[in-house]
Amino acid sequence: MPRFDETRPFIPIRIAVLTVSDTRTKKTDKSGPLLAEMITEAGHVVAARETATDDVESIRSQVQAWIDDPQIDVVITTGGTGFTGRDVTPEAVRPLYDKEIEGFSVIFHMVSFETVGTSTLQSRACGGLANGTYIFSVPGSPGACEDAWTKVLKFQFDNRHRPCSFIEIMPRLKEGKPA
Repeated sequence: MPRFDETRPFIPIRIAVLTVSDTRTKKTDKSGPLLAEMITEAGHVVAARETATDDVESIRSQVQAWIDDPQIDVVITTGGTGFTGRDVTPEAVRPLYDKEIEGFSVIFHMVSFETVGTSTLQSRACGGLANGTYIFSVPGSPGACEDAWTKVLKFQFDNRHRPCSFIEIMPRLKEGKPA
């Protein structure tokens, strides 16, 4: 299990949350507010929170805007990771990646299996890096968001997590890229 070095400083980051849905609004969305609450409770800043329809261009344009914003360190999308015809979040975000974080999907499915069993197969949760910004796409259910945050991302976004975390490599994410 994760261990923490309490002698290391906590470093808050700025995280944007995008709910992807044709049926939910900011008022009826449960997953976006839950993610925002967990992010804030962990000591980070919710830099932005928006909704987008299940449309590749709508999703991609919002995520790209956040990638281009130097004030946003992480983008988390919730929804649109299933198999139905309307589920297009992976198709929208993957072309934006400079690098895919394959391990996120693996670990997410491991922890999700503990909660929903083989139904975890119905998710195409994914993660990647784009221009120094972390991007993670998780299913739209509150339970999946809770699993993704409390069992995976929360630890990687805490500099005290040992043996390493996403935070400590952030300053080097743009190495070798033109200024």
